[in-house]
Amino acid sequence: MEEKKFDINSLIGFVLLGAIMIWWMYTNQPTPEELAAEKAKTEQVQEETPTSTTTKSIDSDSIITQVTDSLSFEKAKGELGAFAYSASLPSATNNETILENDLIKLVISNKGGQIKEALIKKYVTHDSLPLYIVKDNNASFNINFGTSDNRSLNTKDLFFEPSVTKNGENKVLSMKLKVAEDKFLEYRYELKPDEYMIDFMIRSQGLSSAINSSQQLVLDWDLKAFKNEKSIRYENQQTEMYYEKEDEKIDYLSVGKEDDAEESDVNWVAFKQHFFSSILITDDAFEKATLTSKSLVENEDIDTTFTKQFHLKAPIALENGEINHKMNWYIGPNDYQILKKYDRNIKEVVNLGWGIFGFINRYIFIPVFNFLQGFIGNYGLIIILLTIVVRIIMSPLVYKSYLSSAKMKVLRPEMEEINKRLPGKENAMKRQQETMAVQSKAGVSPLSGCIPALLQMPVFFALFRFFPSNIDLRQKGFLWAEDLSAYDSVFKLPFKIPMYGDHISLFPILASVAIFFYMRMSQSQQMNMQPQQEGMPDMQKMMKMMMYLSPVMMLIFFNMYASSLSLYYFVSNLLTVGIMLVIKNYIIDEDKIHAKIQENKLKPKKESKFRQKLNDAMKQAQEQQAKQQKKK
Repeated sequence: MEEKKFDINSLIGFVLLGAIMIWWMYTNQPTPEELAAEKAKTEQVQEETPTSTTTKSIDSDSIITQVTDSLSFEKAKGELGAFAYSASLPSATNNETILENDLIKLVISNKGGQIKEALIKKYVTHDSLPLYIVKDNNASFNINFGTSDNRSLNTKDLFFEPSVTKNGENKVLSMKLKVAEDKFLEYRYELKPDEYMIDFMIRSQGLSSAINSSQQLVLDWDLKAFKNEKSIRYENQQTEMYYEKEDEKIDYLSVGKEDDAEESDVNWVAFKQHFFSSILITDDAFEKATLTSKSLVENEDIDTTFTKQFHLKAPIALENGEINHKMNWYIGPNDYQILKKYDRNIKEVVNLGWGIFGFINRYIFIPVFNFLQGFIGNYGLIIILLTIVVRIIMSPLVYKSYLSSAKMKVLRPEMEEINKRLPGKENAMKRQQETMAVQSKAGVSPLSGCIPALLQMPVFFALFRFFPSNIDLRQKGFLWAEDLSAYDSVFKLPFKIPMYGDHISLFPILASVAIFFYMRMSQSQQMNMQPQQEGMPDMQKMMKMMMYLSPVMMLIFFNMYASSLSLYYFVSNLLTVGIMLVIKNYIIDEDKIHAKIQENKLKPKKESKFRQKLNDAMKQAQEQQAKQQKKK
């Protein structure tokens, strides 16, 4: 057998291998943190190892969690009673559900089941920001109710469980405040495609034993209206609370600092802003309703977030211990065409004026405006064309007024002769009597010049409401005006002028100039009508004062108003001046008028009963005056 020899190379190899192993073990030994983690893992594995008994091992963390939940539930039960069940559900969080179509987006919170955000998609604020009706806790919708165990709870503090379904094309969101799986208070929202109107229902199921029916359920609805428009003063003047009573009578709270009302049988309540509204409509009228409106604008010079705060408080009736209240919720623009398609009279939130003014707007100006809008895209041109149409329609009245003035001018020499012949206060009655006799014989009535002017007043006041209320003009520009629904600022002043503002609007200036020339022509026309009678007010001085006062008032008050209104008055007065010049120079012939008057004087004229009574009254007054003078 061959003897083995010592191999130096093998020795070196083993030494090197050992050194490598020692280096590897040293560099890869665990850190103290890793050792601690490994120890904990080992202990956990040992604890998870089954014992010889049949008892199932439970995680210690799970035990802690269950105990904590149980304690929380008991605490909630002590505070909420049966409604603690809702707090134990997975939905008891501040999660939100989105309900939207192409027009509006609603964000509804699990807490309170109420709308937390309401976005009007197709509109923006005056400074191009998204337009929200509800956001950042500016609104609250709550029902206060009593429980059978004598608690008073508010739905805004409780958690609802959401469930989204569809009803045809409609999106439906059910928010349930549960006391058991089959017992709940439900808010049901149903949103149709391309609609601002939301079907809304409040109902309960199986709560007759949980709710104290002897205590009133009270609905509380609050909203702080955001500032959305350019002028906070102008917007605040148009922001108000409207409501309809059972007899379809529309009423509203004052736009002043604060107002409130106690009403019965209320069909709907509108928190109306200038161009947007949130309207709660009920199928069954609120038997009683407390309404409150408060202005939040303390200083118009300071940028303000909110304009007004609105509040509705109304009890909700129970039926056999349950709630079943069908409503609708309109959240959208104050567009007359949109609102009038709903058969609930909510179109009245658009302030078109009362009586004949509203009638003119609804049946004349709105149809004409919509017709022009159909084929003209520039709203400034629409206003100008509308103004032309109005002036053409009213031109016969202008002609009648001017013709009456021309007739009175022809009779002026005879009037002056009567004044000279019968001077003094003692002859005032006789002088007036003879003047009226001359006018009657000539077939001229001083009222014929006033009546056409009075007939134009309804048009004036109707348009005063029409333009500021027309949402179609909002953020539509014309020439230098960026927004025809707001003032047109061409220069920002470094200071504020009381009643005028801190800017200069050009359209009111143009309107003031046009009014000045119109008043000047009217004054010269009136001066030629008849001489000043002794003891009577000096009409010439009054007309001269109005000639200067009217443009100044236009300049001051319309500086903050909608530029569309100033544009209308500018064009209207300019056209009126033009029509008057045409009538004076091309239509009216004073020689023919004089000849006609002389012809009328020769004709026998039977006095009207009114004229006879007036003459008799003047004779009696004259006789009485004469008796009084004799006694003196």
